[in-house]
Amino acid sequence: MSAHPSDRKQPAAVALVIFAKAPIPGQVKTRLCPALTEDEAATLHGSFVLDTLERTKAAASTFKLPFDRFLACAPSSTHVFFRIMEARHGVTLLEQEGEDLGARMRHSFDQLFARGYRQICLVGTDVPSLPLTHYRDAFASLNGHDLVLGPANDGGYYLIGMTRPHPALFENIPWSTDQVLTLTQQKAAAEGLKTAILPFWNDVDTLDDLQGLIDDCMADKKRPKKERVYSTRTAGTLELLAKRLRERLT
Repeated sequence: MSAHPSDRKQPAAVALVIFAKAPIPGQVKTRLCPALTEDEAATLHGSFVLDTLERTKAAASTFKLPFDRFLACAPSSTHVFFRIMEARHGVTLLEQEGEDLGARMRHSFDQLFARGYRQICLVGTDVPSLPLTHYRDAFASLNGHDLVLGPANDGGYYLIGMTRPHPALFENIPWSTDQVLTLTQQKAAAEGLKTAILPFWNDVDTLDDLQGLIDDCMADKKRPKKERVYSTRTAGTLELLAKRLRERLT
């Protein structure tokens, strides 16, 4: 059994935190309902979590990134889904703790900085087609910047990375609005932080987002197999959901 990252005498300098909810019907991807059933939304979310675990592992292997991977869990790391992810994907589980998203993210950063990590990136699971190069570039940016942000097209961000704690970045932010990125950048500027910005990317929150993902996935299937971005699992799920959505509209 491998040692827990916090037990090592010289822990890796960098950590990647995957922020995830358990795929519990009625508690995930609720903005896609009632167009999707709660079970369908949960299945899609679960596939996204798996995609993120697989793609972050692939990024580490492809670019020889020496990060330790953590899975920040809600509602609890004791959920069987997370225990399976821990066993199958070699991630260390963390609890999400805090009254809102900002507090939960801050807690994850604080935990890992306290363990000795000096570069930490946190990524969500709503970007199943995020290029592997974005993970490489995020950590590379932290070699010369205090902060890195991966902006989402809806006004939020899909990734945030830091070299030391900056609690103000998580305070008094109206989460799940189009003001998140702008206000975060303003707070960073007020603290004099040198900030790197990754390319914009779409996350999946609304039915329009989902339709865009379905269209992109259908185009992806026309590429040679070795060049495809989407997992066969997510591609199959999206194909099934597309069929069901068409049937419900007729």
